[in-house]
Amino acid sequence: MAGGKEIRTKIKSVQNTQKITRAMEMVAAAKMRKAQERMRTARPYGEKIRNVAAHMSRAHPEYTHPFMGERSNSGRVGVILVTSDKGLCGGLNTNVQRLVLGKIKAWDQEKVQIDAVAIGNKGLGFLQRLKAIVVSSVTGIGDTPHLDMLIGPVKVMLDAYAEGKLDALYVFYTKFVNTMKQEPVMEQLLPLASEKLEGATGTWDYIYEPDAQSIIDQTLRRYIEALIYQAVAENMASEQSARMVAMKAASDNAGNVIGELKLIYNKSRQASITKELAEIVAGAAAVG
Repeated sequence: MAGGKEIRTKIKSVQNTQKITRAMEMVAAAKMRKAQERMRTARPYGEKIRNVAAHMSRAHPEYTHPFMGERSNSGRVGVILVTSDKGLCGGLNTNVQRLVLGKIKAWDQEKVQIDAVAIGNKGLGFLQRLKAIVVSSVTGIGDTPHLDMLIGPVKVMLDAYAEGKLDALYVFYTKFVNTMKQEPVMEQLLPLASEKLEGATGTWDYIYEPDAQSIIDQTLRRYIEALIYQAVAENMASEQSARMVAMKAASDNAGNVIGELKLIYNKSRQASITKELAEIVAGAAAVG
């Protein structure tokens, strides 16, 4: 059995760890509320620009945007992987990485190659370990995502698709369901599926300035950027929720460990006292 001093050292160490996890839990809870508010605020914009893009894409039938057409001739697809920059958030990043790995294996069997964009340090490291072709990346987004940081990496993929270098573009991220549940999802960004732009009822008449083609091009690009921003906002809300839950579990586990160590310490101390008393009684008996 370990000595009393060693056990006391362990107890002190676990208590210090518990203080850290409790502090991280409270910080994550505060950030989670802000992230959820940001995510919910972005949803109405995403819905509105989706409706506008749907109406505009159907109101001008003589022009078909490259984002709308199906293709299967390049043998390459694009992947945008959204993860967190930091760890200590449970299985959040592992789950979405497992989803990506499964799709990559399926594409390998079909002889389809991938170009990847990493949003988040964890995803970048994962793709590099897989030796995937990472055409662009962005890390260090912080607690507040800004669209101007995301436009560059996204534009690389959009331009490649418009030039016919990619057959499809997918985004992988963790969708926020509630505080206790987050699920990894894969969404097809390009080509824009009809169900993505559903809801355009009736016929809207537009006056285009300077021309219909440039307006539709810009609107559909803004729509794709809105989808990316929404994915990043969802992932951040999921990250803070997962971190809060993980840190609470760590604090509870630390409390259990402290209780077990204190029990061992008390048993060790009691055994030491009993041994000393026995030695004193035996010595007294020997003298008598």
